[in-house]
This record gives sequence, C-alpha cells and structure tokens, in this order.
Amino acid sequence: MIALGRQALELTLLLCAPMLGLSLIAGLAVSLAQAVTQIQDMTLTFVPKLLAVALALVIFFPWMLDHLVEFTTRIMGDLSLWMR
Repeated sequence: MIALGRQALELTLLLCAPMLGLSLIAGLAVSLAQAVTQIQDMTLTFVPKLLAVALALVIFFPWMLDHLVEFTTRIMGDLSLWMR
C-alpha cells in the first residue's frame, strides 16, 4: 500500500510540473517587467499566471491523460494484489 501511495504522489508531482513551471516563468517575467517599469500592482501578476496555467493545460493535457490512464490501468490490473 505504501508503494501505491508513493507512485500516486510521484504521478501527481509529474503531472503538476508543467503547469507550475510555466506559471513560475510567467510570474518571473511579470515581476521583471514590474521592476523595470516600477508598476507595483499585485493584481497584475494574476492574469498572466492564469493564462500560463491554462496554456500549459491545453498543451500538456494529452500527455497528462496518457499517464493517468496508464496508472489507472496498472492499478486496476493489479487490483487482486492490492486487496491482500
């Protein structure tokens, strides 16, 4: 059961990485632009990050879905082993 939990956490981190990475890049770019222009508006960072996460979801969704289906298929195939 511990191995199953570990695999689930690893998959979660793997699936979140593209969205978090693009959000980080968008946040850094907006912060740099704010530092250069001296515009200090906290709401300015929200929209680019939201768009970056939406873009990452659109781009990486097929890849994420493949990983989720493979993980679920593996779990369902080994269901008899997990019930012991």
